[in-house]
Amino acid sequence: MPQGKPAGVPCIQLDAALRCKIFGMPGRPAVCGGLQPSAEMCGDSREQAMHWIGALEQATR
Repeated sequence: MPQGKPAGVPCIQLDAALRCKIFGMPGRPAVCGGLQPSAEMCGDSREQAMHWIGALEQATR
């Protein structure tokens, strides 16, 4: 059974500026803390980053 949310859907824990509201809190999911962004992942824009993560999601289904 899939867990989480699809790529491109903002996390419910993001504020209006897309910052994590539970950063540093003990209840923050381990997957969030383990994500290590890179220049390849982020690209030059949010659009490029969403394309990269969407492709990753497709490849790991």
